Amino acid sequence: MKEIINVLESGSSPSGSPDSYLEGGAYYIIIVAGGTGTRMNAGMPKQFISLAGKPILMHTIEKFFVADRAMKIILVLPENEISEWKNLCAKHNFSIEHEIVKGGETRFHSVKNGLERVGEHGVVGVHDGVRPLLSVSMINNCFSEAAKKGNAVPCMPLRESVRRVSGSENQAMNRNELVSIQTPQCFSVATLKKGYLTDYKSSFTDDASVVEALGEKINLTEGEEENIKITFPVDLAVAEALIKAQQ
Repeated sequence: MKEIINVLESGSSPSGSPDSYLEGGAYYIIIVAGGTGTRMNAGMPKQFISLAGKPILMHTIEKFFVADRAMKIILVLPENEISEWKNLCAKHNFSIEHEIVKGGETRFHSVKNGLERVGEHGVVGVHDGVRPLLSVSMINNCFSEAAKKGNAVPCMPLRESVRRVSGSENQAMNRNELVSIQTPQCFSVATLKKGYLTDYKSSFTDDASVVEALGEKINLTEGEEENIKITFPVDLAVAEALIKAQQ
């Protein structure tokens, strides 16, 4: 069963001039929101936790709507959370058009379900629902780079020292050779759909790893320090402070 709230037509054109991998198609964003909130000690799914007066997830959806109003927004939620999300939308008069799709057993299967609602041509991004603080310019850059190169994955350099741990042994690593990966991860529709035709593997930690398994080169692009994933209570406090600083 798939639920729809004011669905945008999948054939709508994105803003800006066409690029090589856009192929006359549309821009899509799949927002995956399957967190349980266990580590937040919140008693509710973390994507529904209030941030500056409204659920985290609403902030996230708003950013993509502002970036490109023609972009089709696909929200993937656990089936048992769909009715609560609709109640929250009514409570907050949240009317941004988006399509709701039932999530799967894992993040991999949830993205796969979301891809079923994506057309055959264009660029599709996948974003964590609890990353609400990314900028519009970052969104535009990720989609633009993917339209030119076939994919774009945002990253940030590591600040702290890192060590590889194996059993009781550990070894220093060169942090300059490592980066942390963020979302939205953007790809040509054809490439991402091809990647998700494969069987699930535990090594698929994100969409880039799925596409990389096809033999595709992953193109890294600049992420943002503010683009934090809200996982622990301290992250929520940081997000509140960042929003206040922007006002």
